Amino acid sequence: MDICIVGGGPAGLMAALWAAEEGSSVTLLERNDKPGKKLLATGNGKCNITNTDQDIRHYHGGDLLFAEVVLQRFTARQTIRFFTELGVFTKNKNGWIYPYCEQAQAVLKLLERETRRRGVRIKTREHVTEIDGARDGFIVRTEGWQYPADRVILCGGGPASAVQGSSADTMELAARLGHSIIPPLPALVPLRGKGNVYSQWAGVRMDGVVTLYIEDKEIRRETGEIQFTEYGVSGIPVFQVSIEAVRAIHRGCHVLLTLDLMPEFTEEELTAFLAVRQNRHRGLTAQESFVGLLPDKMIRVIAGENLQTPEEYAKLLKAYSVPVRSAHSLERAQVCSGGVKLSEVDPTTMESRLVPGLFFAGEILDICGDCGGYNLQWAWSTGALAGKAASGRSST
Repeated sequence: MDICIVGGGPAGLMAALWAAEEGSSVTLLERNDKPGKKLLATGNGKCNITNTDQDIRHYHGGDLLFAEVVLQRFTARQTIRFFTELGVFTKNKNGWIYPYCEQAQAVLKLLERETRRRGVRIKTREHVTEIDGARDGFIVRTEGWQYPADRVILCGGGPASAVQGSSADTMELAARLGHSIIPPLPALVPLRGKGNVYSQWAGVRMDGVVTLYIEDKEIRRETGEIQFTEYGVSGIPVFQVSIEAVRAIHRGCHVLLTLDLMPEFTEEELTAFLAVRQNRHRGLTAQESFVGLLPDKMIRVIAGENLQTPEEYAKLLKAYSVPVRSAHSLERAQVCSGGVKLSEVDPTTMESRLVPGLFFAGEILDICGDCGGYNLQWAWSTGALAGKAASGRSST
């Protein structure tokens, strides 16, 4: 069985390993000068391999039942076991699983070593331009060569990330083979606010709670370090809500974030606290009264609202409004949402329902995950299932 894999990211490497395990001839085509460049950027270079909390709410896309089937057939537990056998000793940080060395480079080295051991041929600087269906298989054409194959697995990811080679090309190949593509949009991305206040707080970092409202309905709430930027807000809690926010903006909805800048207090407790503080330090300006409580730049923003009472300031600090104008570009996004329409793919094998012998894995599919190892788990699960099925073996 000759299997050609397009894309040498996490999903492609995983697919190659499983496809080659029982003797299939596997060729992996990567457009960059080496595979795994996106993997090196994951988890700020520490490689958050997976997460022990695999509740389906951490995944987003066109069909969460599809995602659930996939993730049950190759689980986070299987992922940890797989990498342990590969030589990656892992550590658990509140459910977030990392290599003990916290180096993505080590994970990539071990994956590459295992692909060589299993006889996978990795061809770099190969940009696939066309896939033709042949009488008994496929012809995968690059800018300089062509590769006959019995089965093809498309793992080329999406256009998100500033990593060289990230593009929608593989989605376009799928479209030319007859598949429907949900337009890719930025996900896990900073958000831009409406207005011009944001330059005043640029550079501030504060722990807080980000709540997303779409058409005045609360959709999601996330806690963590908020990064305040010259255009709006960033940081993991913003990334987590950005998936729904960007899709809503694309639909033309009104999107609002509220920021709880003092989550240790209820609004009533904060009102009482500020009142005591005000009474203790009579005669101070609003800006002076917040010294020691908030970062200097944030004091200027809050005091600039020219409020009068502790109740008003407490309400502002518990729900500072950021109307969302847009997201940063796909180049600033960690992943994209959108991709191959899931109804056209078999979730038990990752095989196309339209083109026999064509398989998909990873970000090319219309599923993306939260921060915390979910997108890598999706890559490992879909890659393993696609590789197994393409090699002719039954799935888990």
